Amino acid sequence: MTITGKARVAGVMGWPVGHSRSPRLHGHWLAEYAIDGAYVPLAVPPDRIEQALRALPALGLVGCNVTVPHKEAAFRIVDRVDQTARRMGAVNTVIVHADGTLEGRNTDGFGFLENLKAGAPAWMAGQGPAVIVGAGGAARSLVVALADAGVPEIRLVNRTFARAQELVADLGPGVACPVTTVAWEERGKALAGAQLLANATTQGMMGHPPLDLTLDALPREAVVTDIVYTPVETPLLATAKARGHVTVDGRGMLLHQGRPGFEAWFGRAPQVTDALYTAVFGD
Repeated sequence: MTITGKARVAGVMGWPVGHSRSPRLHGHWLAEYAIDGAYVPLAVPPDRIEQALRALPALGLVGCNVTVPHKEAAFRIVDRVDQTARRMGAVNTVIVHADGTLEGRNTDGFGFLENLKAGAPAWMAGQGPAVIVGAGGAARSLVVALADAGVPEIRLVNRTFARAQELVADLGPGVACPVTTVAWEERGKALAGAQLLANATTQGMMGHPPLDLTLDALPREAVVTDIVYTPVETPLLATAKARGHVTVDGRGMLLHQGRPGFEAWFGRAPQVTDALYTAVFGD
């Protein structure tokens, strides 16, 4: 692949950002489609995020992804946001328009649903309740995405009950299905009748303790998914697989959430393939 002076350039802003696999992801697509462009890591400390975002047009960048800890700050900084980002209160994708204005989008929920559809094609949103563990930004994205997809009920479980209540209050009446909060002590009972269990915490990630959740009450036909992808098979997924559940790991969420941004920046709708999985996670 040749990069010329006309190359379109995008990147990912985070702090730290060295662990990000997004450069591998977009770099693979750029090479696959022979696009004159580049996608680079941009290490931006929290106190410089507004300055960095406002510099995008002057530097000629076409946009960027925004990752931890900048998603909520980016939401407040950009000139306008799409409806999904507005409801989630966070931005993970920034588009620089021809007039220099910044548009913020959030594709996390899209990535989650596309990964779920690919990994569990028989799952249908209307089949029954979903249980989400967590009350951070990822959980917020999942609540909005699943409600919009047609899940009839969402049960939100979090170790800190007040934080789960705050999330539900923040989302307000715009969520398309009932969202109930469940005390941590009642987390096992929340699984009864559920058709989807999603871990939206860092529990089970490499270096973190496993998610403390017994699956005894979860129906065997329920799908179990985890947004964590290091390791690929978390203790939760291993336990669920041993019980006979269909499981979906977190790798595809990262890959699919990158598709809309790549198309906006580089003008090509990319595909998620086996070769892409190898390129991004093959180490």
